[in-house]
Amino acid sequence: MTTEVPEVSGGRRRPGRPPGRRPGAADTRGEILAAARRVFAEKGFDKATIRGIAREAGVDPALVHHYFDSKEGMFVAAMRLPMDPSSALPLILSGPREEVGERLVRFILTMTADPAAREPLLGLVRTAMVNEQAVGMVREFFTTAVLGRVAETLDVPPLRMEAAFAQLFGVVMTRYILRLEPMASADVEEIVALLGPTVQRYLGG
Repeated sequence: MTTEVPEVSGGRRRPGRPPGRRPGAADTRGEILAAARRVFAEKGFDKATIRGIAREAGVDPALVHHYFDSKEGMFVAAMRLPMDPSSALPLILSGPREEVGERLVRFILTMTADPAAREPLLGLVRTAMVNEQAVGMVREFFTTAVLGRVAETLDVPPLRMEAAFAQLFGVVMTRYILRLEPMASADVEEIVALLGPTVQRYLGG
């Protein structure tokens, strides 16, 4: 199966495009996403702005906000990622503190169990492994929008949060890229029972 890898190469729109909804534009949202991919690739996640993406797409920033609630949501849509941190993290973080490790492991494994959800994510990871711009963009997104937000909410030192992430990342890579057995075919709940306590320890017990 061929994995569709999100576009991460640079690019520029033609000068002179007026802002706002362009007459005859068949897919304004799609054009904004294409512009977002270029801006994220060129500037990284942290330095990219809604205003800059709107300028690249030749539209008014208000139109960007019409389609996307946040920069994180736009990144998720542009890179075709399977989850938006703004909606997923509250589900993981709500509930007993002593069970957050288990919820986090179950969420990641359940999400990546769906081939349609995991392939864009794995495609982006593969691209990041060989593309300096892509790896910086992915690193900034996960550091700012995912790991930093969880660490702040749980009051966990960044090193512990990144250690927990490394555990989860390693399991996903082992299951779906290296496909090592028996990890590749193990039941989700079996891995949750095995890995949940370890992740919980990183997050403070």
